[in-house]
Amino acid sequence: MQLTIGQKVAYPNQGVCLVEEIKKRIVGESSLIGYILRVLGDNSTIFVPTDNAENVGIRPLISSQQCKKLVDALAADFEAADGDWKQRSREFNEKLHSGDIFEAADVFKKLTLLSYEKRLSFREQTMLDKSKFLVVSELSTAGKKGHITCEREVCHLVESACQKHRNSHPTAMAVTH
Repeated sequence: MQLTIGQKVAYPNQGVCLVEEIKKRIVGESSLIGYILRVLGDNSTIFVPTDNAENVGIRPLISSQQCKKLVDALAADFEAADGDWKQRSREFNEKLHSGDIFEAADVFKKLTLLSYEKRLSFREQTMLDKSKFLVVSELSTAGKKGHITCEREVCHLVESACQKHRNSHPTAMAVTH
């Protein structure tokens, strides 16, 4: 994958990044050419060797057509999270690190539903916040909407999906802690 300076990309579990430079770095006895990425969420930078960009999961932002699919997915009913917290945590972690924005949206919806049922653990709350951040940052950047407006819309869609889920699965609310 060839990135260009000024391009915005999605970096797994970090969110939207801006390609600031293509730079040569000396590491030990070898030199590497890599991308300097500015993480827009926290203004930090990441050096990613050009040969490794695809392996770490860097990808272009979703298209406007994919934005529409993501909005539809956020509003749709869904399956509840695994009742076993260990399995649930492993599954959510894998989804967030996959770099797939649709997987991050799934984590966001499931943890939002779970937060209505019980107080989330610190780890689950962190994953909820991270998944929400990933979805909102990519959708607002790719969809060219303001961050606050996009966050409001996304939260409304997820609340709607949770309500659909509660209406269609009224007895499936028991969760193992």
